[in-house]
Amino acid sequence: MAKKVRMTFARGLFSLLAWAAQPLLRRKLRRRAVAEPGYAVAVPERFGHYQPPTIGQDGRGQWVWIHSVSLGETRAAAILVQALRERLPGMRLLLTHNTATGREEGKKLLQTGDVQVWLPWDTLGATQRFITQFRPALGILMETEIWPNLIANCTNAGIPMALANARLNEKSEKGARRMDPISRPTYGALAAVWAQTQEDARRLRNVGARVSAVLGNLKFDVQPDEAQLGRAAHWRQGWQKPVVLFASSREGEEALLLEQLKQQPAALEAAQWLIVPRHPQRFETVAQEVVDAGFTVSRRSQWGEQPPVQDGAIWLGDSLGEMPLYFGLADLALMGGSFAPLGGQNLIESLACGTPVVLGPHTFNFSQASEEAVKAGAALRVADMKSALSEALALVADPERLNAARQSGKQMMQGNRGAAAATAQAVIELMNAPE
Repeated sequence: MAKKVRMTFARGLFSLLAWAAQPLLRRKLRRRAVAEPGYAVAVPERFGHYQPPTIGQDGRGQWVWIHSVSLGETRAAAILVQALRERLPGMRLLLTHNTATGREEGKKLLQTGDVQVWLPWDTLGATQRFITQFRPALGILMETEIWPNLIANCTNAGIPMALANARLNEKSEKGARRMDPISRPTYGALAAVWAQTQEDARRLRNVGARVSAVLGNLKFDVQPDEAQLGRAAHWRQGWQKPVVLFASSREGEEALLLEQLKQQPAALEAAQWLIVPRHPQRFETVAQEVVDAGFTVSRRSQWGEQPPVQDGAIWLGDSLGEMPLYFGLADLALMGGSFAPLGGQNLIESLACGTPVVLGPHTFNFSQASEEAVKAGAALRVADMKSALSEALALVADPERLNAARQSGKQMMQGNRGAAAATAQAVIELMNAPE
């Protein structure tokens, strides 16, 4: 039988603060819902109040519960879900999220008999109501997401909890160590931790996790949407200009690109520039930034059958779920989050779509994948946005070099596959382990 997680002073204090913060959370949700209506959906679930199960929805004791906090984690979860369904026919999926984009993306993973809800705020009462309502067979937390009361209450209820595709960067490790009285017993209560890399495993052990295995990164097993890639290839026919994509750009980074395009008018003539912000609530803001910088903006939401040919216009990818389309349109991608000290975004999907990458100096969230891509020749690292434009334009003007980078990316992807199968097998073994 699993060891009980006792209430400590630190977790008791955390629980009190989490309980007291509920009115602030409600206010934050109302504000977020103005820009993203998804935050107004099923608000009582955030506090552990769920609708009674309808006929066919009561899967207590059967649910394979996966928590994917936001968009990136949900895309990783999709790869694992597919591998699990192949090995567990009839699997009942309980899918939880924290963000509206994660929940919207997660809808694609649901089959008859599955359930999707918000993960409750981490109070003692809300997490206990969640457990009573669903009683999953096990819980799988994706990548980085741990909550003290949730993990403690699940463990004490005999529900094994695992951290899959687990990663921990240096900054997060320092933060966890500062919160050691809470974080160490929380990591230590996990029944299994499957790390992405040896470095992730080392950091996770440093904060109290018992790392079961290093299984690689699920995202290397991604299969891009062939229909979207096909549409991109169709649109590209007859285009004269190369397309440079600024993928998953973050706040402040678009301004860096726009400033360089103003200073280097030839860059605007040499390529078609496409910006796809990371967060949908920023679509309107970025569109206005483009106009305020003196450029014409052409929005994906207004394209219709295909992008309009409009010299000097900057394209804005203001849609959800179409990253394969955008990567397919692009000859080269600048990776968002890496030109400001934000740690970078996932470059793996770009390489899977055959699109080489230019990285800024900040890639600590995906350090191993980034370094491997640079070493393989599938990515270039630059010091700043000015250098990014110069290197990007030089690369797209050299078809032989660009194709070599594209092939290097494909080889890197192929060499790193296998995490989905290994993680799915580990999940099954955890489900079947004696209590």
